[in-house]
Amino acid sequence: MRILLVNPRGYCAGVKMAIKGLELALQRFGAPLYVYHQIVHNTYLVEHFSARGVVFVDHLQDVPVGATLMYSAHGVSPRIRQEAQARELNVIDTTCPLVTKVHGEAVRYARKGYTLVLVGHRGHDEVVGIMGEAPGTIHLVQSVDDVATLDVGKPNRIAYLTQTTLSVADKQDIEMALQQRFPHIEQPRTDDICYATHNRQQAVRKLAPEAQLAIIIGSQNSSNSRRLADVAQSLGTPARMIDGPEELQRHWFDTVGTVLLTSGASVPENLVDETLSWLQQHFDAIIEEQSIKQETQYFHVPPQLRHPRERTSPPSAVDRPDPEKAALP
Repeated sequence: MRILLVNPRGYCAGVKMAIKGLELALQRFGAPLYVYHQIVHNTYLVEHFSARGVVFVDHLQDVPVGATLMYSAHGVSPRIRQEAQARELNVIDTTCPLVTKVHGEAVRYARKGYTLVLVGHRGHDEVVGIMGEAPGTIHLVQSVDDVATLDVGKPNRIAYLTQTTLSVADKQDIEMALQQRFPHIEQPRTDDICYATHNRQQAVRKLAPEAQLAIIIGSQNSSNSRRLADVAQSLGTPARMIDGPEELQRHWFDTVGTVLLTSGASVPENLVDETLSWLQQHFDAIIEEQSIKQETQYFHVPPQLRHPRERTSPPSAVDRPDPEKAALP
């Protein structure tokens, strides 16, 4: 069996920052340490940190007054920030800067009186946080069909934003539908889909035609991982999503000569290594690493977790910006 091991894969810069931040927070503040929602959408990591005393919560009422609380990489709404302040929580914000950028765009457009359209998946943590920046002003669309029934008050003063982990192809279709229906609609100054989501989809799109099966390591609630499976399937390559090698089934590979293997942006590399070991053990697999693009992005951990020398250094372009300033010139 031949394995096409895709690169780039696994952790993006935002996930690296969030995971490193959680590790440092555990060292500095100890357990229990509270995180609003899952730090990233990965079952393995959530179970790993839960075993070490991290408590993942969906309601701030479950966090004791004065405790340490971390915001996940997906970001939160202003209402959650206000509630955390009222409960006197020691907040550590590990929102991905690329998500913060979309929050900033929402704030800027809302202040200018625009009607906003957010392209995203209903109920996703990132979408909930962004929509909270301008409640009543943002309309969520999930498909081209949603665009056709969209009812907006100011069709000549309208803008759209997107969730950072969408399918690139689906997003383009929805963009086209929005532009056809609302010719004056404004778009983000830079693409809201994050570089890692784009790169991983591009790599699968290029390599999937060579494979008879795509194995995507990633949890079912991971939007970017699910989009990788969607891309492979759209090209006619069956795809299986797994949390880890324990979910692999030998019969999946009965008629397979070439396997594409990749992982979502919140998946640790050890799960890839263990999956490769399983495939080599059962099928004497030959690994061919296919590198499509190099990634060098880096985001700093929150200021209160940095080494003292880092805290006094000039602010970096990859620090998390203030949501209200993130989209300003």
